[in-house]
Amino acid sequence: MKLYFSFFVMLFFTLSVFSQIDNKKTSITIPAVESKKDSADLSPLVPSKPIENNKSINPLNAPKISTNLNLPKKEFSMFPQENFGNPGELFVKQINKNIEDVKLSPEEVERRNGSTTNQFLGDFKSGAKFVNVVYRDHGFTDGDVIQVLVNDDIIQPRVYLTGGFKGFKLDLQKGFNKIDFLALNQGSSGPNTAEFRVVDDTGNLVSHNQWNLATGVKATIIIVKE
Repeated sequence: MKLYFSFFVMLFFTLSVFSQIDNKKTSITIPAVESKKDSADLSPLVPSKPIENNKSINPLNAPKISTNLNLPKKEFSMFPQENFGNPGELFVKQINKNIEDVKLSPEEVERRNGSTTNQFLGDFKSGAKFVNVVYRDHGFTDGDVIQVLVNDDIIQPRVYLTGGFKGFKLDLQKGFNKIDFLALNQGSSGPNTAEFRVVDDTGNLVSHNQWNLATGVKATIIIVKE
């Protein structure tokens, strides 16, 4: 019996001790601290003053501005500065200069540029009643155009030369029968080049030749009927 009593006494004593320890625990209070006023500078912004001329600045760092600009008085040109009434004259002059530089023979110059003088290609006798006169472009077909005249009368006003022969029949008059071939242009590659044939009524070849003509130049043959 004493044992039970002693146990309860010890239990009561233990509980009282723990309750005292718990009563000693207290919460820690952190005092509030008043915040300081915002220290940011709220003064209005003032634009900075322009930097005045400072003689201490190194003059090498300051670019120099020149007001006197030397502009070219004439435009650049690949050609000599000459005044031409027609722009085509410049091209013609350059071609002539090239011909002089290579020192071409007169025959070579005529072959390249075409004859600038009327060409007489011979006179021929025939007893035929008529002849066939045919012609074609003997070079590159580049649009050569001719006019054909007989005794100064226009027989073919405008003939476009092609690679094939074309022509007309001519009844021969007693005496002279003059046939003119007038170059109306020089085509796209120049000069006006053609081959012609004159064949009598029996199929005999009376004349066969070629011409290289500049624009406005004539090639002439004469057939004399006996």
